Amino acid sequence: AVIAQVGLHKNNLIILFIILIFVPFALLAVFQINLASGQKAMIHNLITIYLLITAFFIANYIADAPFENMRNIMRAYMLSALLAALLGTLAYLKIIPGEEIFTLYGRAKAFFKDPNVFGPYLILPAMFALQRILLDNSRKALWSGIFFIILFIGIFVSFSRAAWGTFLLSAIISFGLLYWFEASAKQKIRMLLLAMIGSIVGIITLVGLLSIPDVNDLFMQRFEIVQDYDGGDTGRFGRQGYAFELAIANPLGLGPNEFAAMRIGEAPHNTYVNVLHTYGWGGGLAIIVLIFLTLKRGISTLNKHSPNRLLMIPLIATYIPLVIEAAIIDVDHWRYFYFVIGVIWGVSVGYGTVSPKQVTKNLPIYKDFHLKTYLPI
Repeated sequence: AVIAQVGLHKNNLIILFIILIFVPFALLAVFQINLASGQKAMIHNLITIYLLITAFFIANYIADAPFENMRNIMRAYMLSALLAALLGTLAYLKIIPGEEIFTLYGRAKAFFKDPNVFGPYLILPAMFALQRILLDNSRKALWSGIFFIILFIGIFVSFSRAAWGTFLLSAIISFGLLYWFEASAKQKIRMLLLAMIGSIVGIITLVGLLSIPDVNDLFMQRFEIVQDYDGGDTGRFGRQGYAFELAIANPLGLGPNEFAAMRIGEAPHNTYVNVLHTYGWGGGLAIIVLIFLTLKRGISTLNKHSPNRLLMIPLIATYIPLVIEAAIIDVDHWRYFYFVIGVIWGVSVGYGTVSPKQVTKNLPIYKDFHLKTYLPI
């Protein structure tokens, strides 16, 4: 932070306090393992500490100047998401050579190690694009529409059920928050029309993709709500119950990867359970508290009138489904997850900080001027 000349903001010190609580419990949990690798366990928990520190750094960086710094970060993020979506889609459709590098289990993954991480990564930039589409009637809205469709296809070909669900829920939340907090009467009518048009375009796009036999077969397989590996005592939900019992019985935790080594070779796929037996009660509760404090911090800022609310709406619309998704999948080591946490804290702490660029003589910090210059794309 000193080298990067990033300030330390008082309201972000809560994250630092949580990190200081988390670290000793996380390190102690490493020594509880019996079957898993001690070296891998230590690396696992050190990575978690690094991710928490990264969230703290991002929070302070954004809080320094929410407008400029958020714009810089999101433009880079959107470029990487666009590249990943294009690469993943082209690889899935076998249009580019070496497609096996960018796919896994017949699903797109691009640069990521798993399709279930690739799909959710595209949601936040898609929500910023959706915001531009719904509120702006300039040429940029058209480009945002193209961008949104590319990301939508990328999410679809990841064939991640969690990504499909969180994308849909994020879009609904974004629409609702923008309609309630930001849109004028004229914009509300436009939003409703765009929602109908967008639904039609989305259906046409899906029909086009499903006309490809391989795509249709995999879609029907993945569309089943409960897969074979979800049910039963050794399925996803059976593992969660067993893991929770172990977490309650072991206050110091089991250590990283110990659960998979003990039973059936797979994690419980529930972040809230996983952190308890990976980091112990102290470390696990620290992570859980951070998750829900972030949710509270983001939601509480939405009622405050500020142009920075247009930064928070896509963030909270993305984060709420992530918090829900964490109950059915492990997001413990998703860099994207900690990034969203850090940005929410940064925007909320700097919520009242308005750049001079956001102010004009006749239009103080809001509406049309704001929309044309403020959004990241």
